[in-house]
Amino acid sequence: ATEVAIVLLEGGQVVDRFQSLMKTGVWIPSFITQLTGITNAMVNAAPDAAQVMQDAARFVGDAPMVAHNASFDSKFWQAELALAGLPAPQPFACTVLLSRRLYPEAPSHKLGTLVDYHGLPRTGQAHRALADAEMAASLLLRLEGELRTRHGVGEVSHALLRKIQAAPKTQLERCLAAHRETAGA
Repeated sequence: ATEVAIVLLEGGQVVDRFQSLMKTGVWIPSFITQLTGITNAMVNAAPDAAQVMQDAARFVGDAPMVAHNASFDSKFWQAELALAGLPAPQPFACTVLLSRRLYPEAPSHKLGTLVDYHGLPRTGQAHRALADAEMAASLLLRLEGELRTRHGVGEVSHALLRKIQAAPKTQLERCLAAHRETAGA
């Protein structure tokens, strides 16, 4: 990992942000620099990874985590926290999996494509942590809105998001019906 960014949402609004490059002592290949714009000089001038991860973990606290392609990001999050001697208790919800369930007709499920598909704002340079986190947060809010308006879900919890992403695509309506029945009881 070379950079971490977190966008904190409360009540459907961005309430805070955290972003930092971090020095891990690993050489950044030129193709990563071309993709992200992050250079070796930038990370060499950044704070040590353990300090950044301590700050990031403190910032997140016990808030649930969501990421686009969470299986990728969660591995970095957990590995970097482990190297810093910190626990990584949060399960992640994944906007890729959620968008595949709710928007199977989308041209692709890449973050930028979904942002454009829904007319959401693009923020900053793609493949930079804060820009991607802000776009993923906008996509999450869109997904939650869709669950409320199109699917009749009252409160969209992190637990529900994890159930939806784990449900087979063909079982989305059954999953949501079970949730509505339980929530209405």
